[in-house]
Amino acid sequence: MRRLLLVALFIGLPLLEIYVIIQVGQVIGAMPTILLLILESALGAWVVKREGIRAWGALTGAAASGQLPGRELADAAVVLVGGVLLLTPGFVTDAFGFFFVLPWTRPVAKRILGAFVTTRIVGVAGERYAARRGDVHQIYHDDSPPGS
Repeated sequence: MRRLLLVALFIGLPLLEIYVIIQVGQVIGAMPTILLLILESALGAWVVKREGIRAWGALTGAAASGQLPGRELADAAVVLVGGVLLLTPGFVTDAFGFFFVLPWTRPVAKRILGAFVTTRIVGVAGERYAARRGDVHQIYHDDSPPGS
């Protein structure tokens, strides 16, 4: 399952990006498409820099005041993910990157990313706990006794 996801990510996403770029190029022309990609990258870099500075300031401010910077750390993580997506050339990854970086969509992105991370952590922790107890068969819904 994990390999399939990686194949989809590293092969499928670039193919999707190329397809979308070609489709946009056929509608508005090659040069406007290239200029749009450059403009999108410049705007993305500016937004990531601005929001990254804000997130870093909030993070250091919370840490300096002795608070646990949970919300601020989540903001910084989402901005980082968005920045990485904006660094990847293409319209699809830029759309997701802006979704993660812009202040008015970031709360939704944090909830989505938080739910994903929570399910991954709970799943791995449950597997490790069951493995320590010898109950691995319960996780995989196997009716055979452990060790068989």
